[in-house]
Amino acid sequence: MEKKRKKLGLVPKLILAIILGIIVGLYCPSWVTSILITASDFFKQFLMFIIPLMVVAFVTMGIADLSQGAGKLLLLTAGISYASTLLAGSAAYVAASTLFPTFVNQEVIQKVASAGEREIGGYFSLAIPPLLETTSAVVLAFVLGVSISSMKGKEIGHALYNGMNEFSVIITKILARVIIPLLPLYICGTFAKMTYQGTTFAIMSVLWKVFLIVLLLHMLYLLVAFTIAGLVTKRNPFVMMKNQIPGYLTAIGTQSSAATIPVNINCAKNNGISEEIRNFAIPLCANIHMAGSMITITCCVTATLLIYGMPHEFLTLFPFISVLGVALVASPGAPGGSIFTATPFFPIVGIPAVGDIASLLQAMYIAQDSFGTACNVSGDNAISALVDAFYRKFMAK
Repeated sequence: MEKKRKKLGLVPKLILAIILGIIVGLYCPSWVTSILITASDFFKQFLMFIIPLMVVAFVTMGIADLSQGAGKLLLLTAGISYASTLLAGSAAYVAASTLFPTFVNQEVIQKVASAGEREIGGYFSLAIPPLLETTSAVVLAFVLGVSISSMKGKEIGHALYNGMNEFSVIITKILARVIIPLLPLYICGTFAKMTYQGTTFAIMSVLWKVFLIVLLLHMLYLLVAFTIAGLVTKRNPFVMMKNQIPGYLTAIGTQSSAATIPVNINCAKNNGISEEIRNFAIPLCANIHMAGSMITITCCVTATLLIYGMPHEFLTLFPFISVLGVALVASPGAPGGSIFTATPFFPIVGIPAVGDIASLLQAMYIAQDSFGTACNVSGDNAISALVDAFYRKFMAK
């Protein structure tokens, strides 16, 4: 019996794509770079077409499904999860805007700004206009999601819900079978272009420092979250964090909150969370609580704005963080799903949803997506502990 070949993960593929892009940009003739950029541009056009459809599919079903549940318990869990995600993003911005300017200096900004002096592009492109603008897609998704959740089974049947659910399955399949597999090609073309223009090494000198700070912020968030949970539940937060280690390591390996649910429920059991609450809150939080992803995305966006010399004030980022806290509810469970859910909202901070800057952001995020997922699922346990305590004290009859 032949052994199954172990597939190369997305992160190794992205690393190889970045290395290949740098080699092409440095040593290959410009026509090779142009061919790679042409292929990358085809993918970019397709991505522009798919993004509004992703918004309609995922946000509609995220809202429609979120509104179905156990009443007060659902509202309590969703409220604490949103507050946690919002605070995590805001704290990440404060840290990023304070620390990043110390190493995103004028030299880096000038190198990036001068990229246009050595411009290069593809040989031709094929325009694929999207069916909807991103803003229209967001409004349509909210209208459909709220209407379906409130009217399903009462004023209307289940046909529209089932149809949107199947549409979201189709878009998820496209994401898993087309977008994510071809993402390394897109990233390779982006880095070949940036290397040819002379900006890659300036940007890379910033990225590794961003990654370290993001990881430290993940750890700090978990320390604060479990400390609060420990104070409320009168348990030792360090013991709770120790019990969470299997869930954290599983999430790093799977890069999926959903795949970590069984292990995370067992972690919650070891932390003394009641069966009723852990069986409800852990699966729900796996879909609606994205504090780790929010920290990573906020830091990556702030770093990108600094690198490209764009406005990065708190009032610029906070609307993005607020909207993203809701939008991430619809994040698909594939590796990099959160950054693709965030992509349509980049224009809120002045970043085009598709282009070199967006692809750089996506690469920055996906390179350490597993750690963001691990922070998400570990935070789920802290949220569940708080829900358990508040439910027992104020809601349980």
